[in-house]
Formats: sequence, structure tokens, C-alpha cells
Amino acid sequence: MARFCCFGAGRSEFTGHGSTASGKGKGCQGQVTVCYGYNLVRGMTNHPMEDYHVADLAHVKGNELGLFAIFDGHLGDTVPAYLQKNLFSNIMKEEEFWTHTDRAITKAYEKTDQAILSHTPDLGQGGSTAVTAILVNGRKLWVANVGDSRAVLLKGGEPIQMSVDHDPNVERSVIENRGGFVSNLPGDVPRVCGQLAVSRAFGDRNLKSLLRSEPDIKVEDIDHTAELLVLASDGLWKVMNNQEVVDLAKRYKDPYAAARQLTAEALKRESKDDISCIVVRFKA
Repeated sequence: MARFCCFGAGRSEFTGHGSTASGKGKGCQGQVTVCYGYNLVRGMTNHPMEDYHVADLAHVKGNELGLFAIFDGHLGDTVPAYLQKNLFSNIMKEEEFWTHTDRAITKAYEKTDQAILSHTPDLGQGGSTAVTAILVNGRKLWVANVGDSRAVLLKGGEPIQMSVDHDPNVERSVIENRGGFVSNLPGDVPRVCGQLAVSRAFGDRNLKSLLRSEPDIKVEDIDHTAELLVLASDGLWKVMNNQEVVDLAKRYKDPYAAARQLTAEALKRESKDDISCIVVRFKA
């Protein structure tokens, strides 16, 4: 999926190519109108853009799905590009998706990681975070993640973090029990063996014995109190907290405008990393 598609489920507009893109879409799921917008901005580092996204509205087996994701790559863009093309389709292939959604997502994440590792000659030694959100029939929101890309839901006027930042310090005991270590050098973030700044990721063959690809998963009902969802790479979260993000996003009825303003604000606050943001609005 070098660009998103809506499978006839809604109306969409797209600008940009590859992993640097912006766009928006709109569709209905039951009694809920779903509008979304996204904006991806290359950071100020000396490597090509490594963030990829998915923003889809789809009909699957008589159900209406919203599929949204941010994949933040490192050591190249081959792994996030692979995830963009394959992760959601792998989740949908799991027979348990409609009955035991959390188990299906976990299995698909782990199978996808194994596929990436088996394609190392083609995909290289790099890796990627992932945060995925699946809206089912406008009623249930399933969010899963590995790494530090984050999803935050504004519901009942309060921000609810739907993902877990997988910080090496938090999972230090797991890493050390597997024979690794976590560095904490002055002026730097905690890193697995002095290299990777997250404790869970797809790929990363050289560190795989120390890392997990099992996602944390959270589910929330989408009702009249649910206003919006924000998914973003750490280029946003490094410089803005959850409350600041939802406060800015809710000022804009157009989620595309909200996504653009969030990336602009991150740049204003001197975020140096790639910045990718999806804003989804719900209206009953």
C-alpha cells in the first residue's frame, strides 16, 4: 500500500507520494460518521523519511472497518513499508478476529514479525514501531502497539492513552534476563545495548533475542462521548503531551486541518524526528 485506498467505503483525497503524504477521507459506520485526516513530515535528520501510515475505510465480511496505523522505521524504511502493505491484511486473515480480536491481533503481529525476519536479505537489519487502530462498525475501537508510536482517544472530555510506550528502562529486567543491557548515557535516552530506544519492535534481527514483538492491546467502546482519536509517531509525542495534543486537535472540526496543525506545532517546538499524525473524528 504505497498509498491508502478506501475500498469504496468513503470519500478520500490524497497528496504526496511514498511515505511523505497528506490527505483525508470520510465515511459512515452505522450511525457514526467517521472523518479522518493525516499529515507526514520528514524530520531534520540526515536520512530519508522512515515513517509510513495506513488510513482506510473498508467493508470486510459484511462489517465496516476503519483501519489506521503509524509505522516509525529505523535503519531504513523497508520494514515500515512492509508493515504498511501486510500487517492489516495479516490481522484480517486470522479466523479469530471476529470472535477473539485480541488473540487474533497478537498472532498476526507475531507472524508478521517472523515473516520480516525470514526476509532479512531483502528487508535488511532495520526495524519499526507500530501503532494500529481498528474501528469495528463504529462501535468498538481496538488499538495495539509495539514501540513508542502512540494512540490517544478523547472520550468524555478526557484523553485516554490507548497504547503503551515500550521504554527500555521499563522492560529492563526482561532485556537483562535475556542477556542484554540498557544504557543510560548522559544526554541520551535509554537504549537496548546502547542502540535501540524502544524495547519492542518489528524486525531488528541483530537485537531480536532481546526484543519482543508482542503488542499491548486496549479496547474502548465508541459512544456519543468519543470525540476523536490521534495516532502519531514519537516525533510528535517527544514535544507534546497527551493533553496538549487533544486540546489542539479538538479546535478543528476538520481532522485534516488538525493533523497539519499538530505536525506544524511539533516543528515549532523543534522536533527533529520524522513527524506523522492521523486524526480521526467520530460523530454520532
